[in-house]
Amino acid sequence: MDFTEGKFDIVVIGAGHAGCEAALAAARLGLKTAVLTLNLDSIAFMACNPSIGGTAKGHLVREIDALGGQMAICADETAMQIRMLNEGKGEAVQCLRAQCDKNAYHREMKRTLENCENLRIIQGEAVDILVENGRACGVKTEYGGILECKAVIIATGVYLNAETVTGEVRKKSGPAGFAPANALTGCLIRLGFNIRRFKTGTPARLDGRTVNFGECQAQDGEENIGAFSFLHETQPENKRQCFITYTNAQTHGIIKDNLERSPLYNGEITGTGPRYCPSIETKVVRFADKERHQIFLEPEGADTNEIYVQGMSSSMPHDVQKEMYRSVKGLENCDIMRYAYAIEYDCIDTLDVYPTLEFKKTAGIYTAGQINGTSGYEEAAAQGLIAGINAAFGILGKEPLIIGRDEGYIGVLIDDLVTKGTDEPYRMMTSRAEYSVSLRQDTADFRLTPKIMGTPLFTEERGKLYFMRLAWYDDVLKRLDGKPQSGACAEFLKKYSISGTAGGLTYADLIRRGAKIKDICDFFGILRDAPQEIVKSVEATVKYEGYLKKNARQIERAKKLEQKKLPPDIDYFSIGGLRLEAREKLERVRPFTLGQAGRISGVNPADVTVLMVWLATKN
Repeated sequence: MDFTEGKFDIVVIGAGHAGCEAALAAARLGLKTAVLTLNLDSIAFMACNPSIGGTAKGHLVREIDALGGQMAICADETAMQIRMLNEGKGEAVQCLRAQCDKNAYHREMKRTLENCENLRIIQGEAVDILVENGRACGVKTEYGGILECKAVIIATGVYLNAETVTGEVRKKSGPAGFAPANALTGCLIRLGFNIRRFKTGTPARLDGRTVNFGECQAQDGEENIGAFSFLHETQPENKRQCFITYTNAQTHGIIKDNLERSPLYNGEITGTGPRYCPSIETKVVRFADKERHQIFLEPEGADTNEIYVQGMSSSMPHDVQKEMYRSVKGLENCDIMRYAYAIEYDCIDTLDVYPTLEFKKTAGIYTAGQINGTSGYEEAAAQGLIAGINAAFGILGKEPLIIGRDEGYIGVLIDDLVTKGTDEPYRMMTSRAEYSVSLRQDTADFRLTPKIMGTPLFTEERGKLYFMRLAWYDDVLKRLDGKPQSGACAEFLKKYSISGTAGGLTYADLIRRGAKIKDICDFFGILRDAPQEIVKSVEATVKYEGYLKKNARQIERAKKLEQKKLPPDIDYFSIGGLRLEAREKLERVRPFTLGQAGRISGVNPADVTVLMVWLATKN
């Protein structure tokens, strides 16, 4: 018997990393929100590695924080170790990565949801999305509960028709033994979504008491590198070590001898897997010339002995896994607590959604996270935040929030999904961002926080810290335009073997010549009162000034096309001069702007010119 569970503005289906951010954003913006989860114990569950950040992903986390999201705050609160990746490379690709306490992260996020005003958590499975007059109006649970609403956000992760595969065993199951969501895919098909099948996997978890860490290389955390959240002025404490070991010829031999039992190679797995996070079987086959592969041993939490074996995800049978893991140095006597598995699941084609993440065929339905074909907690959380904001803004009658490719990695992520689509699990990488020099992690708040000003997401605390950072940044930049005494400057150039004459140089000029800001501050005694994070940020800005100016010119040219809006009701097949492929792709994507149209695969510059001429005739 159907009954009214409640009346809401927004219902979020799923409480993983996308669902949590979506629900919190909507509720914090004042909308009455419900989040529906299969199991309260799976809220913000880290089904794979309990780590946050990493290459490009760290940028996403800071951008989420700059827009008032929660992931960075929870990551800082639960981090066991934090490091800065790519320190030997340019600042544009440097990014934070934290090994978090898996259970603590879940508890911290669950506590945040439970105590958020306007937000109700409900355990149950969504089986149908109700639509009236072409707009979402409710969600129905398997027990007949009707959650009436004005918008729905689908953030189902890898749970849709999920099946785990290990060797010869296939089970209907979500990650880590949680129940799958078996009913909603049929509803999505009826609504007009194009459904596809993707695959991901996870490695075994070992009993840390049975690992000989003395045979492995220790990897310590770092100090004085800052936190994820701009609300935190001190970095998390480093509490645990990680370790590195390697596969070897014996490991590779075991895998090769058992390939016919691997679901990846005997046809049992048909879903498309992630290119940039392959299983150990795939690495051994694809990179046959490599004698070894690096393996990271990382703790899952402070209250458990479980060790995550990063780099050895697998779907091999259990007997092969046991032999395979025990062939690795330091793991000779290891006991497996949780065996590795692959998981196949349903997801959608993101060409079905707008840059707002709203479904094109039914108003008020938004999608976020792995249902959109992405991989990773950070990618999911970023989409969830934007979906939550846009669902709320739509109800409130506000303009949607669309982050440009020149404004943030979030913009690159969503634009790639809705303009180009993806045929495999999408992972954010710095190489995907054409303006990466302008999108450093240290400037995320300067770029994005102004977009939430005037909303409840811009809290008093965030505003105070934002304006303080901005004032310090401007002050340090101005002080670096000062000139040291020529004699002292000449001595500095000599000491640090920097060529050129000393006359008329500013401190900023010294940075442009290759001097380090720390050496300048120590030698001349300047900027001792300034926050070091700000000093480092300004140093990067000065050092890359030429690249930033070049980026700015490129961005300005691109914006001219982004400012040319395309009417939503264009009949592309009626526009003469467009090639058939271009017409088909434009009709499928229905881009918002001329700039977006030019990024569609199959639309060439000549097609964009035709559209420009067509627009001119309509004005």
